Amino acid sequence: MLRDKFNEALKEGLRSRNENLTGTVRLIIAEMKKRDIEARPKGNMDGISDDEILSMMQGMIKQRRESIALYEKGNRPDLAAKEAAEIGVIESFLPQQMTEDEIKAAITAAVAVTGAASVKDIGKVMGELKKAYTGRMDFAQAGALVKTALAG
Repeated sequence: MLRDKFNEALKEGLRSRNENLTGTVRLIIAEMKKRDIEARPKGNMDGISDDEILSMMQGMIKQRRESIALYEKGNRPDLAAKEAAEIGVIESFLPQQMTEDEIKAAITAAVAVTGAASVKDIGKVMGELKKAYTGRMDFAQAGALVKTALAG
């Protein structure tokens, strides 16, 4: 379970005095706890699922990539490097990411399953992909590929 991995990584980071690992894992745990609390009114007292945690972590990576772009525009390579290091730690908890060819094959299958015929059906296809590949697929990349597949 991912929660156990986070706790072990936090302990390891503290033991080895790895500030990047410790700080990043603390950020992940804090965000996870925040989402656990938000899920309680919906009747989920056990906390969010591993799939939701994977999705949350992908969102954290996306935020950091956006920050890196802004820091580079603002000529702050030190802050961009810090964000890039955090991405590395977050990615270490994610399953192996799919290659572009694997993503294209998954899109083809999802289009067939959903019966998508035009660009208007992107939402259906993306929903199917998110159900099956959360944590393994870069959905920003997949979105562009789905749009291309349905436009042609």
